[in-house]
Amino acid sequence: MTITEENSLDTGTGRLSRRAWATLLVLCAALFLDALDVSMMGVALPSIRTELGMSTSALQWVVSGYVLGYGGFLLLGGRAADLLGRRRVFLVSLAVFLVASGLSGLVNDGSLLIAARFVKGVSAAFTAPAGLSIITTSFAEGPARNKALSIYTSTGATGFSLGLVFSGLLTGVGWQWVCFLPVPLALVTLIAGVRLIPRLGQLAEGARGFDVAGAVTVTATMLILVYAVVSAPEAGWASARTIVLLALAAALLAAFVIIERRTANPLVRLGILRSGALVRANLGAMTLVGAWFGTQFITTLYLQQLRGWSALETGLAIFPAGFLVALIAPRVAPLVTRFGVQRMIVAGLGSAVVAYALFLRIGADTPYAALLPTFILAGLAFGLAYGPLNIAATNGIPEHEQGLASGLVNTSFQFGGALVLAVVTAVDNAATGPTPDGLLDGFHAALVVPLIVAALGVLTAAFGIRRPVPVST
Repeated sequence: MTITEENSLDTGTGRLSRRAWATLLVLCAALFLDALDVSMMGVALPSIRTELGMSTSALQWVVSGYVLGYGGFLLLGGRAADLLGRRRVFLVSLAVFLVASGLSGLVNDGSLLIAARFVKGVSAAFTAPAGLSIITTSFAEGPARNKALSIYTSTGATGFSLGLVFSGLLTGVGWQWVCFLPVPLALVTLIAGVRLIPRLGQLAEGARGFDVAGAVTVTATMLILVYAVVSAPEAGWASARTIVLLALAAALLAAFVIIERRTANPLVRLGILRSGALVRANLGAMTLVGAWFGTQFITTLYLQQLRGWSALETGLAIFPAGFLVALIAPRVAPLVTRFGVQRMIVAGLGSAVVAYALFLRIGADTPYAALLPTFILAGLAFGLAYGPLNIAATNGIPEHEQGLASGLVNTSFQFGGALVLAVVTAVDNAATGPTPDGLLDGFHAALVVPLIVAALGVLTAAFGIRRPVPVST
């Protein structure tokens, strides 16, 4: 793929210019906010339930509403970045995120809070692929892009980890402050973005039309599928509601494929899925995030429900994983250049398998020293694999489809998390008993799911080593 001089922030030497660092800083700040928002609400949920009088079933939608908005609109967000302009989409969606953050802290009704969270998820669905595609269209494939992506992806893990700590601290003052924290950060990022993100030339070549029917169909498919997965543990996987929702999602997906084959300007060029590297990267993204979300969910229940740890203690216990990602990810680029993208992904997912296998040994009084290796290895897994998965998903993709490729991989990260978390929750509910030993039995059964998922990810990535993706130098 050719990066034009007008669009490039690359000096051509593999080093980032001052202008490139400024742009990257703004994009990293936005991703940091997205990740921060994902993790902060979990610790605040009990306080929200008490103050707003929400039931447990309604409370889950404070988190699930964000997932629905994010996962359901990612593909549309990626294509909008290609068609409407990446800088424009990034700044407008960041402004929406800012307003929704402020409103979510002012509401006094659970339904309004869920609605605000949904809007924030939708805004993130446009910000994330726009930001990633700004990087992939501004830095040529090779050391410069690998370095930029490594730094960019490491900020997401840092935001997620710090969100656990910040939420534990702010919830003691009031859950509303968890919602207000992103407001000044988003405002500063927006102002900096207007000043520092360059106008990257013309709109993507070939962006002459917008596939409205495809956009509506695929977004509806994603929304219904995420809703079905998130609500299945409560309604039952074999319930009529779940079956009807899954059947409807399948029918809409089939309709989407037909539409994309017939339209002159498709939302998703189906031929892009012929790229084995892209498909493997998306499957790897699903397994990496899905296995971690499932494990973290059980870890939170185990430490708070069974061991009696506070929310802040739980966040600090998990924090080493995110800290390690922040430490490793910016330094991964030279390793990618030396060993190749696919080998780095295999190494990362392999570390995840070991991490989750070790965590199966948890007991009623397991010391933290015995839990720490899991968090260290999980952090190593993300540090080694997250950035390379983004690289593998966008390498070799034409410039005018970089937003689509970015949207696809971000969708995989999100849907992987939702899908595996739903299965983990269902297994835990089925296997849990009323006693402490019964709780532990449920945790052990549920933790087998992330282990299997991570192992499948290793197998998928290992197949790609036989057909390595060349990395430009």
